[in-house]
Amino acid sequence: MAKTTPTEFINQVRAETRKVVWPTWKETWVTAIMVVIMTSVLAVFFLGVDAVFEAIVRSLLKFAQ
Repeated sequence: MAKTTPTEFINQVRAETRKVVWPTWKETWVTAIMVVIMTSVLAVFFLGVDAVFEAIVRSLLKFAQ
């Protein structure tokens, strides 16, 4: 395996970084908003699932007494 000097490595990193297509501000904002929306939807969903399981466990514990 060929060894790369630190200078060659930095030059290769710079060359690869120039190839990256960075998102626009609009794409970044739309993605951020979608993440917030999906996180909120999932939070509400899991809150509901947790409430259902809590009710089931409470009824089973009440039944066991």
